[in-house]
Amino acid sequence: MTWLVVGLGNPGPSYAAHRHNVGAMVVAELARRAGEGFTSARGMRAEVVTTRVGTAGVGVPTAGAQRLVLCRTRTYMNESGIGVGKVAAFHDIAPDHVVVVHDELDIDFAALRIKLGGGDNGHNGLKSIRAHLGTGDYYRIRVGIGRPPGRQDPAAYVLSDFSAVQRKELPMVIDRAADAVETLVTDGLTATQNRFNG
Repeated sequence: MTWLVVGLGNPGPSYAAHRHNVGAMVVAELARRAGEGFTSARGMRAEVVTTRVGTAGVGVPTAGAQRLVLCRTRTYMNESGIGVGKVAAFHDIAPDHVVVVHDELDIDFAALRIKLGGGDNGHNGLKSIRAHLGTGDYYRIRVGIGRPPGRQDPAAYVLSDFSAVQRKELPMVIDRAADAVETLVTDGLTATQNRFNG
């Protein structure tokens, strides 16, 4: 069985450290664990890494390991679904084997929430994926970034870097979210929620 794990974000170095790109950071960590570099998927507007994941972790070919396609789209956030739809179709992956890792304003910084399906909550990347997959019934690993302080516009907030205090904690957050992806694929939703939701 093949799983598609998508890390949402905007392409290019000017966006790389933004809160909106935390999903892409998590997928990059999974690729690092696999010891693989992203390659451009021709005609798919995405970069991918194909590896395996099992009880011994990512990139370790153990018995029962499942095929894993890691994906970062090469479009802006509001067109994320284009690349996700193309990669899913190419690898014949159904929505119930798609995991989307994304930032979430309504969750405190560093907290994770894992779920299957649900609304888009104003997230343009999720809206685009729903449009291109034809359903919202895919897994989401929601990485909390918290609400903007004061009257700051949420759109400006997500397109800004993490605070200095948050940047110190961010590597641990990314590591934990990557662990959640591995657990979801190997152990299922309930076990993942019990371990990581909080």
